[in-house]
Amino acid sequence: MSQVTQAPLAPPPVALAPTQPVSLNINGQAHTLQIAPWTTLLDALREYLDLTGTKKGCDHGQCGACTVLVDGKRINSCLSLAVMHEDSHIQTIEGLGTEDKLSPLQQAFIDHDAFQCGYCTPGQICSAQGLINEGKAKTEAEVRELMSGNICRCGAYSNILSAVMEVLNNEGLIIEDKAWSAGATKPDMAPVEPPKK
Repeated sequence: MSQVTQAPLAPPPVALAPTQPVSLNINGQAHTLQIAPWTTLLDALREYLDLTGTKKGCDHGQCGACTVLVDGKRINSCLSLAVMHEDSHIQTIEGLGTEDKLSPLQQAFIDHDAFQCGYCTPGQICSAQGLINEGKAKTEAEVRELMSGNICRCGAYSNILSAVMEVLNNEGLIIEDKAWSAGATKPDMAPVEPPKK
């Protein structure tokens, strides 16, 4: 009887890469994390820095709940590796305002009741701040289009739009767009006013 020796079916598994130090500037503070090179910015924020305002929604870049600002521009932090942002300034919802002094967008979201469950709100506010920083949104239609990557499953879109438009108007950044107003169900309907205090 002969002995048959079978060759290995596959090469031996490759050992996982060790962690490495990654230096990040988040909300004006320097942080050095010891993380694996494949750690997303979202996981670095939530799991290593306990900045849980940034939410994990779809983890596929389709809902916008994880939106943060990197050098003033909006990104989906679930699709970006933390190591890619070592020379960047990262701003999360926690860095936009304080409990004592909310940012204009945070205050407008409250004034316009622009949230229900609140899960998407940090991403919505960061996205709105990004579009203001980018200077691309001048009309309601442009705000709708540029915020379309941020999903609100509760359907607070008209109130979110009203809040963003208030801030754009207060900062003198809008072009009059009376063709369609926030909260209107018909083009000739007046805009929905925020609740009185």
